Amino acid sequence: MIARADIIRWALVVGAIAALIGVMAGAFGAHGLRGTVTPRALEVFQTGVTYQMYHAFALMIVALLGTAGLSRRLLTVSALMFALGILLFSGSLYGLALLDIRALGPVTPLGGLCFMAGWVLLAVAGLKR
Repeated sequence: MIARADIIRWALVVGAIAALIGVMAGAFGAHGLRGTVTPRALEVFQTGVTYQMYHAFALMIVALLGTAGLSRRLLTVSALMFALGILLFSGSLYGLALLDIRALGPVTPLGGLCFMAGWVLLAVAGLKR
């Protein structure tokens, strides 16, 4: 059984690390990629950064809500979906933009589904309170 403090700590740490990487990726995109990749690739890369940052904050929100008495299980699965979504959605966009790996294209929607599932689970956790 996962203790509530473990969920809070895990979501906070993963969210903070994802935000840090998102800031670093954003700076890299703004300063290191301009002129190196096509404008479309830069736009794809920036979309990955944007969604990574949104969901890094979502993970930190889950951590805060872990202190509000909401379902541990729903919060845990929501946080896992957000983290998996970052890996699949943003990661696939980074691969498409930087390495032109077209096989990653179908992975992006799976990451989007993970994001949606995370938000649904978070809403259900709030409703079940």
